[in-house]
Amino acid sequence: MSSESTEVWTGWYRDRRGAEAITITSDGKRIATRVRGVEYAGASCAALRAAEENGGLPLAGCVLEWDLPLPVIIDGTPQRSTLSCLLALGEALSDGSPERVDLQLTLHFGGAAYESGLAGGDFDLALDRILRQLPPGARFDRKLLEAA
Repeated sequence: MSSESTEVWTGWYRDRRGAEAITITSDGKRIATRVRGVEYAGASCAALRAAEENGGLPLAGCVLEWDLPLPVIIDGTPQRSTLSCLLALGEALSDGSPERVDLQLTLHFGGAAYESGLAGGDFDLALDRILRQLPPGARFDRKLLEAA
């Protein structure tokens, strides 16, 4: 990922072994994070996998949480808001993939919280659910992930 177009968000990773602070990076096409020294990357939240030299297994049996600024544009004026992201990955199946992928987004905007509900691992679907709750004509100031 080029540093010019990479966004970085801080958050938390939790599993049965405990919690640790993490950094999540996105170049708009893929996301990546490092957990306990192992790099996980993928085209979407639901597709985070370790590199082949680290076993190539998907991330499973954990929760990732992070916040990011996501301005909302209403009547042509950007307004501050924060998107809180919660990604729960179920325990690993026999092939290593998580038994379930639950993504929940909450937009904190204008003194209210707008929730996506559970959206599998589909980031765009979750954002769309939130956008439909905002005033008519509202839109987000940027595209976060092309394929999340």
